[in-house]
Amino acid sequence: MNNYQKALEERKQQHLLRTLPLPPEGIDFYTNDYLGLAQSQSLSLAIEDECRNAPKLNGATGSRLLGGNSEYAEQVEQEIAEFHQAESALIYSSGYMANLGLISSLATKETTFICDELIHASLIDGVRLGHAKKIRFKHNDLEDFTDKLKKAEGQIIVLVESVYSMDGDICPLKEVADLCHKNESLLIVDEAHAFGVYGEDGEGLVQNLGLQDRVFARIMTFGKAPGIHGAAVVGPKWLKDYQINFSRSMIFSTAPSNHHFASIAAMYSHISKCVPDRNELKENVEYFVQKRKESNGQWIDSESQIQSLIVPGNKEVIDLAEKLKEVGINALPIRRPSVAEGKERIRFCLHSYNTKEEIDLLFKEL
Repeated sequence: MNNYQKALEERKQQHLLRTLPLPPEGIDFYTNDYLGLAQSQSLSLAIEDECRNAPKLNGATGSRLLGGNSEYAEQVEQEIAEFHQAESALIYSSGYMANLGLISSLATKETTFICDELIHASLIDGVRLGHAKKIRFKHNDLEDFTDKLKKAEGQIIVLVESVYSMDGDICPLKEVADLCHKNESLLIVDEAHAFGVYGEDGEGLVQNLGLQDRVFARIMTFGKAPGIHGAAVVGPKWLKDYQINFSRSMIFSTAPSNHHFASIAAMYSHISKCVPDRNELKENVEYFVQKRKESNGQWIDSESQIQSLIVPGNKEVIDLAEKLKEVGINALPIRRPSVAEGKERIRFCLHSYNTKEEIDLLFKEL
Protein backbone atom coordinates (compact mmCIF):
# COMPACT_ATOMS: atom_id res chain seq x y z
CA MET A 1 0.00 0.00 0.00
CA ASN A 2 1.51 3.35 -1.07
CA ASN A 3 1.25 6.63 0.84
CA TYR A 4 -1.74 7.81 -1.20
CA GLN A 5 -3.70 4.63 -0.50
CA LYS A 6 -2.78 4.93 3.18
CA ALA A 7 -4.18 8.46 3.22
CA LEU A 8 -7.46 7.12 1.81
CA GLU A 9 -7.56 4.35 4.39
CA GLU A 10 -7.00 6.85 7.20
CA ARG A 11 -9.92 8.90 5.95
CA LYS A 12 -12.14 5.81 6.00
CA GLN A 13 -11.15 5.04 9.59
CA GLN A 14 -11.87 8.62 10.67
CA HIS A 15 -15.25 8.76 8.86
CA LEU A 16 -13.80 11.46 6.59
CA LEU A 17 -13.88 9.70 3.22
CA ARG A 18 -15.65 11.70 0.52
CA THR A 19 -17.60 10.01 -2.28
CA LEU A 20 -19.74 11.26 -5.16
CA PRO A 21 -23.37 10.45 -4.30
CA LEU A 22 -26.16 10.44 -6.85
CA PRO A 23 -29.05 12.86 -6.12
CA PRO A 24 -31.42 11.10 -3.70
CA GLU A 25 -35.19 11.08 -3.89
CA GLY A 26 -37.15 12.85 -1.20
CA ILE A 27 -37.32 16.27 0.43
CA ASP A 28 -34.57 18.66 -0.61
CA PHE A 29 -32.86 20.41 2.28
CA TYR A 30 -29.38 20.02 0.81
CA THR A 31 -28.94 21.72 -2.59
CA ASN A 32 -27.97 25.34 -3.29
CA ASP A 33 -30.90 25.69 -5.72
CA TYR A 34 -32.49 28.31 -3.45
CA LEU A 35 -35.00 29.64 -6.03
CA GLY A 36 -35.54 26.42 -7.97
CA LEU A 37 -33.94 27.90 -11.10
CA ALA A 38 -31.72 24.88 -11.76
CA GLN A 39 -34.92 22.96 -12.53
CA SER A 40 -36.89 25.87 -14.01
CA GLN A 41 -38.56 25.22 -17.35
CA SER A 42 -39.00 28.94 -17.98
CA LEU A 43 -35.26 29.58 -17.51
CA SER A 44 -34.48 26.63 -19.76
CA LEU A 45 -36.66 28.11 -22.51
CA ALA A 46 -35.07 31.54 -22.01
CA ILE A 47 -31.63 29.97 -22.48
CA GLU A 48 -32.78 28.26 -25.68
CA ASP A 49 -34.06 31.59 -27.01
CA GLU A 50 -30.83 33.39 -26.08
CA CYS A 51 -28.74 30.71 -27.80
CA ARG A 52 -30.29 31.81 -31.08
CA ASN A 53 -28.62 35.20 -30.60
CA ALA A 54 -25.21 33.72 -29.79
CA PRO A 55 -22.51 32.97 -32.39
CA LYS A 56 -22.89 29.42 -33.71
CA LEU A 57 -19.83 27.67 -32.28
CA ASN A 58 -19.85 24.46 -30.24
CA GLY A 59 -16.71 25.43 -28.34
CA ALA A 60 -14.68 28.53 -27.61
CA THR A 61 -11.70 27.39 -29.77
CA GLY A 62 -9.18 28.71 -27.22
CA SER A 63 -8.61 30.97 -24.25
CA ARG A 64 -10.04 34.50 -24.22
CA LEU A 65 -6.57 35.74 -25.24
CA LEU A 66 -6.10 33.17 -28.02
CA GLY A 67 -9.20 33.14 -30.22
CA GLY A 68 -11.84 32.49 -27.56
CA ASN A 69 -13.10 36.06 -27.16
CA SER A 70 -16.06 37.56 -29.03
CA GLU A 71 -18.20 40.68 -29.18
CA TYR A 72 -21.00 38.57 -27.71
CA ALA A 73 -18.90 37.64 -24.65
CA GLU A 74 -17.99 41.27 -24.04
CA GLN A 75 -21.63 42.31 -24.47
CA VAL A 76 -22.73 39.80 -21.80
CA GLU A 77 -20.03 41.06 -19.43
CA GLN A 78 -21.13 44.65 -19.97
CA GLU A 79 -24.72 43.68 -19.14
CA ILE A 80 -23.50 42.03 -15.93
CA ALA A 81 -21.55 45.15 -14.97
CA GLU A 82 -24.60 47.36 -15.53
CA PHE A 83 -26.83 45.01 -13.51
CA HIS A 84 -24.44 45.23 -10.57
CA GLN A 85 -23.78 48.98 -10.98
CA ALA A 86 -20.08 48.38 -11.60
CA GLU A 87 -17.67 49.53 -14.30
CA SER A 88 -16.72 46.05 -15.48
CA ALA A 89 -17.27 42.32 -15.17
CA LEU A 90 -15.07 39.35 -16.08
CA ILE A 91 -16.58 35.88 -16.41
CA TYR A 92 -14.90 32.74 -15.08
CA SER A 93 -15.87 29.07 -15.46
CA SER A 94 -16.73 28.71 -11.75
CA GLY A 95 -16.74 30.57 -8.46
CA TYR A 96 -13.68 28.61 -7.38
CA MET A 97 -11.72 29.70 -10.45
CA ALA A 98 -12.87 33.31 -10.05
CA ASN A 99 -11.69 33.43 -6.43
CA LEU A 100 -8.47 31.60 -7.22
CA GLY A 101 -7.63 33.83 -10.19
CA LEU A 102 -8.60 37.16 -8.65
CA ILE A 103 -7.00 36.67 -5.23
CA SER A 104 -3.77 35.03 -6.42
CA SER A 105 -3.25 37.84 -8.95
CA LEU A 106 -3.52 40.44 -6.17
CA ALA A 107 -1.36 38.48 -3.71
CA THR A 108 1.93 40.33 -4.22
CA LYS A 109 4.72 40.73 -1.64
CA GLU A 110 3.37 44.21 -0.82
CA THR A 111 -0.14 42.91 -0.06
CA THR A 112 -1.64 41.96 3.30
CA PHE A 113 -4.95 40.07 3.25
CA ILE A 114 -7.18 40.39 6.30
CA CYS A 115 -9.63 37.49 6.15
CA ASP A 116 -12.65 36.44 8.14
CA GLU A 117 -11.73 33.03 9.55
CA LEU A 118 -14.72 31.38 7.81
CA ILE A 119 -14.24 32.56 4.21
CA HIS A 120 -14.44 30.08 1.33
CA ALA A 121 -11.56 27.65 0.80
CA SER A 122 -11.13 29.04 -2.72
CA LEU A 123 -10.30 32.48 -1.32
CA ILE A 124 -7.73 30.95 1.05
CA ASP A 125 -6.24 28.93 -1.82
CA GLY A 126 -5.90 32.13 -3.84
CA VAL A 127 -3.94 33.74 -1.00
CA ARG A 128 -1.71 30.66 -0.69
CA LEU A 129 -0.78 30.77 -4.38
CA GLY A 130 0.69 34.26 -4.02
CA HIS A 131 3.35 35.96 -1.93
CA ALA A 132 1.10 38.07 0.31
CA LYS A 133 0.79 38.08 4.08
CA LYS A 134 -2.43 36.71 5.58
CA ILE A 135 -4.09 37.75 8.84
CA ARG A 136 -7.29 36.11 10.07
CA PHE A 137 -9.84 37.78 12.33
CA LYS A 138 -12.51 36.12 14.45
CA HIS A 139 -15.69 35.43 12.52
CA ASN A 140 -17.87 38.55 12.20
CA ASP A 141 -16.02 40.10 15.17
CA LEU A 142 -15.75 43.84 14.46
CA GLU A 143 -13.53 44.49 17.47
CA ASP A 144 -10.98 41.89 16.40
CA PHE A 145 -11.24 43.04 12.78
CA THR A 146 -10.56 46.65 13.78
CA ASP A 147 -7.54 45.59 15.82
CA LYS A 148 -6.07 43.53 12.96
CA LEU A 149 -6.78 46.28 10.45
CA LYS A 150 -4.91 48.89 12.49
CA LYS A 151 -1.83 46.70 12.80
CA ALA A 152 -1.62 45.60 9.14
CA GLU A 153 0.92 47.09 6.75
CA GLY A 154 1.26 47.44 2.98
CA GLN A 155 -1.62 47.27 0.51
CA ILE A 156 -4.43 45.91 2.68
CA ILE A 157 -7.22 43.82 1.13
CA VAL A 158 -10.11 42.58 3.27
CA LEU A 159 -11.85 39.32 2.32
CA VAL A 160 -15.38 38.50 3.54
CA GLU A 161 -18.53 36.73 2.38
CA SER A 162 -21.87 38.51 2.46
CA VAL A 163 -23.67 35.32 3.56
CA TYR A 164 -21.43 32.65 5.03
CA SER A 165 -21.72 29.23 3.45
CA MET A 166 -21.43 27.05 6.55
CA ASP A 167 -22.92 29.15 9.39
CA GLY A 168 -25.44 31.01 7.21
CA ASP A 169 -24.95 34.23 9.15
CA ILE A 170 -24.54 37.62 7.50
CA CYS A 171 -21.46 39.82 7.46
CA PRO A 172 -21.87 43.29 9.06
CA LEU A 173 -21.04 44.76 5.67
CA LYS A 174 -21.79 48.40 6.39
CA GLU A 175 -19.48 48.49 9.40
CA VAL A 176 -16.75 46.55 7.57
CA ALA A 177 -17.02 48.85 4.54
CA ASP A 178 -16.83 51.96 6.76
CA LEU A 179 -13.70 50.67 8.50
CA CYS A 180 -12.08 49.78 5.18
CA HIS A 181 -12.83 53.24 3.82
CA LYS A 182 -11.44 54.89 6.94
CA ASN A 183 -8.23 52.84 6.71
CA GLU A 184 -7.88 53.15 2.90
CA SER A 185 -8.16 49.38 2.50
CA LEU A 186 -9.74 47.46 -0.38
CA LEU A 187 -12.81 45.32 0.37
CA ILE A 188 -13.64 42.18 -1.62
CA VAL A 189 -17.00 40.48 -0.98
CA ASP A 190 -17.88 36.95 -2.08
CA GLU A 191 -21.63 37.07 -2.86
CA ALA A 192 -22.00 33.37 -3.71
CA HIS A 193 -24.90 32.75 -1.31
CA ALA A 194 -26.48 36.21 -1.60
CA PHE A 195 -26.75 36.70 -5.37
CA GLY A 196 -30.30 35.95 -6.47
CA VAL A 197 -31.62 35.92 -2.90
CA TYR A 198 -31.10 39.49 -1.65
CA GLY A 199 -32.17 42.72 -3.31
CA GLU A 200 -35.31 43.68 -5.22
CA ASP A 201 -33.87 42.16 -8.41
CA GLY A 202 -31.70 39.57 -6.66
CA GLU A 203 -28.58 41.68 -7.20
CA GLY A 204 -26.97 40.64 -3.91
CA LEU A 205 -26.50 41.99 -0.42
CA VAL A 206 -23.94 44.68 -1.29
CA GLN A 207 -26.33 46.50 -3.62
CA ASN A 208 -29.27 45.81 -1.35
CA LEU A 209 -27.41 47.81 1.31
CA GLY A 210 -26.31 50.49 -1.19
CA LEU A 211 -22.62 49.72 -0.64
CA GLN A 212 -21.55 49.07 -4.24
CA ASP A 213 -19.42 52.24 -4.34
CA ARG A 214 -17.58 51.23 -1.15
CA VAL A 215 -16.72 47.68 -2.22
CA PHE A 216 -13.67 47.22 -4.43
CA ALA A 217 -14.76 43.91 -5.99
CA ARG A 218 -17.54 41.35 -5.75
CA ILE A 219 -17.57 37.72 -6.82
CA MET A 220 -20.97 36.82 -8.22
CA THR A 221 -21.38 33.04 -8.41
CA PHE A 222 -23.94 31.53 -10.80
CA GLY A 223 -24.15 27.94 -9.52
CA LYS A 224 -26.35 28.55 -6.49
CA ALA A 225 -29.55 30.65 -6.58
CA PRO A 226 -29.05 31.59 -10.28
CA GLY A 227 -29.35 27.92 -11.24
CA ILE A 228 -26.58 27.65 -13.87
CA HIS A 229 -22.77 27.65 -13.50
CA GLY A 230 -19.83 30.02 -13.71
CA ALA A 231 -19.06 33.29 -11.95
CA ALA A 232 -18.06 36.89 -12.59
CA VAL A 233 -15.79 39.35 -10.83
CA VAL A 234 -17.34 42.83 -10.90
CA GLY A 235 -15.41 45.97 -10.05
CA PRO A 236 -13.53 48.92 -11.56
CA LYS A 237 -12.45 48.89 -15.21
CA TRP A 238 -8.77 48.67 -14.34
CA LEU A 239 -9.39 45.52 -12.27
CA LYS A 240 -10.69 43.70 -15.35
CA ASP A 241 -7.60 44.80 -17.29
CA TYR A 242 -5.43 43.65 -14.40
CA GLN A 243 -7.02 40.19 -14.32
CA ILE A 244 -6.63 39.80 -18.07
CA ASN A 245 -2.90 40.33 -17.53
CA PHE A 246 -2.27 38.59 -14.20
CA SER A 247 -5.08 36.10 -13.40
CA ARG A 248 -3.64 32.73 -14.39
CA SER A 249 -6.93 30.84 -14.05
CA MET A 250 -8.40 33.18 -16.68
CA ILE A 251 -5.34 33.53 -18.94
CA PHE A 252 -4.65 29.81 -19.26
CA SER A 253 -8.22 28.45 -19.31
CA THR A 254 -10.22 27.72 -22.43
CA ALA A 255 -12.92 30.37 -22.66
CA PRO A 256 -16.52 29.48 -21.80
CA SER A 257 -18.57 28.35 -24.79
CA ASN A 258 -21.11 30.65 -26.39
CA HIS A 259 -23.82 28.42 -24.94
CA HIS A 260 -22.39 29.22 -21.51
CA PHE A 261 -22.42 32.96 -22.22
CA ALA A 262 -26.00 32.63 -23.50
CA SER A 263 -27.02 30.81 -20.30
CA ILE A 264 -25.56 33.64 -18.24
CA ALA A 265 -27.28 36.33 -20.32
CA ALA A 266 -30.64 34.55 -20.07
CA MET A 267 -30.22 34.04 -16.32
CA TYR A 268 -29.57 37.75 -15.74
CA SER A 269 -32.70 38.65 -17.69
CA HIS A 270 -34.71 36.07 -15.77
CA ILE A 271 -33.51 36.50 -12.20
CA SER A 272 -34.96 39.99 -11.75
CA LYS A 273 -38.40 38.46 -12.43
CA CYS A 274 -38.09 35.98 -9.55
CA VAL A 275 -39.73 38.20 -6.93
CA PRO A 276 -42.40 35.57 -6.04
CA ASP A 277 -39.67 32.94 -5.57
CA ARG A 278 -37.65 35.27 -3.33
CA ASN A 279 -40.78 36.02 -1.28
CA GLU A 280 -41.57 32.31 -0.89
CA LEU A 281 -37.99 31.64 0.19
CA LYS A 282 -38.17 34.47 2.72
CA GLU A 283 -41.41 33.06 4.17
CA ASN A 284 -39.85 29.60 4.48
CA VAL A 285 -36.78 31.03 6.23
CA GLU A 286 -38.97 32.94 8.71
CA TYR A 287 -41.05 29.82 9.41
CA PHE A 288 -37.95 27.66 9.85
CA VAL A 289 -36.35 30.16 12.25
CA GLN A 290 -39.55 30.24 14.31
CA LYS A 291 -39.57 26.42 14.55
CA ARG A 292 -35.85 26.40 15.32
CA LYS A 293 -36.29 28.76 18.26
CA GLU A 294 -39.00 26.49 19.67
CA SER A 295 -36.82 23.39 19.40
CA ASN A 296 -33.90 21.91 21.30
CA GLY A 297 -30.45 21.42 19.86
CA GLN A 298 -27.32 23.45 19.29
CA TRP A 299 -28.41 25.64 16.39
CA ILE A 300 -26.25 28.34 14.82
CA ASP A 301 -28.04 31.69 14.86
CA SER A 302 -28.88 32.51 11.24
CA GLU A 303 -31.55 34.52 9.46
CA SER A 304 -30.61 33.31 5.98
CA GLN A 305 -31.57 30.30 3.85
CA ILE A 306 -28.66 28.35 5.39
CA GLN A 307 -29.47 26.82 8.80
CA SER A 308 -27.07 24.56 10.70
CA LEU A 309 -27.50 22.16 13.61
CA ILE A 310 -24.24 21.37 15.42
CA VAL A 311 -23.74 17.61 15.96
CA PRO A 312 -20.18 17.10 17.26
CA GLY A 313 -18.30 14.13 15.81
CA ASN A 314 -18.04 12.82 12.26
CA LYS A 315 -19.76 9.50 13.01
CA GLU A 316 -22.53 11.19 14.98
CA VAL A 317 -23.37 13.72 12.28
CA ILE A 318 -23.33 11.02 9.58
CA ASP A 319 -25.66 8.84 11.67
CA LEU A 320 -28.18 11.67 12.06
CA ALA A 321 -28.12 12.41 8.33
CA GLU A 322 -28.77 8.73 7.62
CA LYS A 323 -31.65 8.68 10.10
CA LEU A 324 -33.27 11.64 8.33
CA LYS A 325 -32.70 10.02 4.94
CA GLU A 326 -34.62 6.94 6.06
CA VAL A 327 -37.77 9.08 6.37
CA GLY A 328 -37.18 10.87 3.06
CA ILE A 329 -35.44 14.01 4.35
CA ASN A 330 -32.19 14.85 2.57
CA ALA A 331 -29.73 17.10 4.39
CA LEU A 332 -25.98 16.81 4.25
CA PRO A 333 -23.57 16.16 7.12
CA ILE A 334 -20.71 18.66 7.12
CA ARG A 335 -17.64 17.04 8.68
CA ARG A 336 -14.17 18.14 9.58
CA PRO A 337 -11.92 19.24 7.90
CA SER A 338 -14.63 21.26 6.08
CA VAL A 339 -15.49 22.66 9.52
CA ALA A 340 -13.53 22.72 12.78
CA GLU A 341 -13.50 19.66 15.03
CA GLY A 342 -16.47 19.80 17.37
CA LYS A 343 -18.36 22.02 14.90
CA GLU A 344 -19.59 19.20 12.67
CA ARG A 345 -23.13 19.92 11.64
CA ILE A 346 -26.15 19.09 9.53
CA ARG A 347 -26.60 21.99 7.14
CA PHE A 348 -30.17 22.62 6.02
CA CYS A 349 -30.55 24.65 2.82
CA LEU A 350 -33.99 26.18 2.37
CA HIS A 351 -35.68 26.81 -0.96
CA SER A 352 -38.63 28.64 -2.42
CA TYR A 353 -40.22 25.26 -3.21
CA ASN A 354 -40.00 23.76 0.29
CA THR A 355 -43.34 23.56 2.09
CA LYS A 356 -44.28 24.23 5.69
CA GLU A 357 -45.33 20.57 5.93
CA GLU A 358 -41.79 19.51 4.97
CA ILE A 359 -40.32 21.81 7.61
CA ASP A 360 -42.77 20.47 10.21
CA LEU A 361 -41.76 16.89 9.36
CA LEU A 362 -38.09 17.76 9.74
CA PHE A 363 -38.52 19.18 13.24
CA LYS A 364 -40.71 16.24 14.22
CA GLU A 365 -37.93 13.82 13.23
CA LEU A 366 -35.23 15.88 14.94
